[in-house]
Amino acid sequence: MEAPRFVLRADIAALREPREFACRLEGLWCSGHLEGLRRTSVAVVGTRAATPYGRRLAHAIAHDLAGAGYCIVSGLALGIDACAHEGALDAGGVTVGVIGSGHERFFPRRNLALAQRIVAHAGAVLSPFSPQERAYPANFLQRNGIVAALADAVVVVEAPARSGALNTAGWAAGRIPVLAVPGDVDRSHSAGCLALIRDGATLARGAADVLEALGVTDAPLLAPARAAPRDPLSPSSLACLERGECDLDELVSVTNAPASAVLASLALLEIDGRIDMRGPSRYAGR
Repeated sequence: MEAPRFVLRADIAALREPREFACRLEGLWCSGHLEGLRRTSVAVVGTRAATPYGRRLAHAIAHDLAGAGYCIVSGLALGIDACAHEGALDAGGVTVGVIGSGHERFFPRRNLALAQRIVAHAGAVLSPFSPQERAYPANFLQRNGIVAALADAVVVVEAPARSGALNTAGWAAGRIPVLAVPGDVDRSHSAGCLALIRDGATLARGAADVLEALGVTDAPLLAPARAAPRDPLSPSSLACLERGECDLDELVSVTNAPASAVLASLALLEIDGRIDMRGPSRYAGR
């Protein structure tokens, strides 16, 4: 599978004027179409080691914003970035990815098909690096600056205390709105987002909060309906967990089902982002 064809573009900064950028946009290598950058653009970023909770919210935020006509920008990394690009594409919207390698050394290879899909649907894959440049760690800090420069707001969905997504937020701070999705205070995946909120970033629960930060008050966004539970035991389990934490024995008693069936139901609910495991055989709703 080959990387999409690319050319050197010197006009990308002109698409984002009149903003002053902290990094240079001249001379970016481009595969695809740049028209999406004429739209208001939102960067949706986060950790590669994303949880089901983070994946679901990244997809939903990007989906809703792209469906409303906004361009989604991210870093084409595994985890949150990939979910953001996929959410935009699933909404029929436009998304732009910025990679930390050259196009001919595309990294990560697992996302090459996603990059091809982005280009095929009127988006673009950009790189500040020559086509043969490998993905060195320092490259991603520069990549993060370009992601921030292309955006009108940055949303950090899920990030530990040390994360490239926080570097992206740092490039954006003081120039454009920075938002962060909250999470449990005792989870390492939420530490970076909670620190951003503590330090003044706007709390983001969904696309509507992003639009409010952009000064948009009349966008036709509706709260997405939550998917119906996939298991017949799920409604009973959820009703119990909504009242507080429960252990497995309590849920077996409430559902009047074998422990194996309850465990299977709980696994599906955790994958769907409806519950969290809070210790050995102990669960809580979200």
